[in-house]
Amino acid sequence: MNYFRFIDSSPPPHTGDKVLTLIIPQCRECDACLHSQGNFCDKQEFSCRGRKVYHSFRTSTFTEYTVVPEIAVVKIDDAAPMDKVCLLSCGVPTGYGAAVNSAKVTPGSTCVVFGLGGVGSAIVMGCKASGASRIIGVDINEQKFPRARALGVTDCLNPDKLKKSVHEVVMEMTGVGADFAFEAIGNVDTMILGKMLQQQDADEKMHLRY
Repeated sequence: MNYFRFIDSSPPPHTGDKVLTLIIPQCRECDACLHSQGNFCDKQEFSCRGRKVYHSFRTSTFTEYTVVPEIAVVKIDDAAPMDKVCLLSCGVPTGYGAAVNSAKVTPGSTCVVFGLGGVGSAIVMGCKASGASRIIGVDINEQKFPRARALGVTDCLNPDKLKKSVHEVVMEMTGVGADFAFEAIGNVDTMILGKMLQQQDADEKMHLRY
């Protein structure tokens, strides 16, 4: 979970503050940060006590303690529940941004989302906010379906209970496939399946995002 207690800094945040880590922080000074299409800060290499720090995704959140640049954390309210607000650090912006910023889901479109966990749920929210008229959620855990519907999923499919393949069922449901397909599982088979669901028309309306 990407939440921490900040332990050492001069400007805010201060020692003891609750913070969230940011995988892609912005210094707002380098060429990459100042570019309208850039988001990969050039100033992310840093050292601690004279030694270069190597850290996964610039946060190393799989460790009990981590060292990150000051711009890679943001202070949150002390009353925020850590086991819930941590989702805002990675899962929510990853999924929501995939739909809104990367794929640029269009109003009236049909979307298919493979995986209805944290990232998949955020994708659903992004699709709905972008005006998608139909959002098909695919997951083998039906306990996720009520929440998925509440977030905007219009159709829920459990591949284990289908008599046909997901590809065939979605094609029958839509007639032409999907405008956008998102894979939030990390499974090569579902990535390929998403590609298969693309609309084979002259406009190439399908925009696959992994």
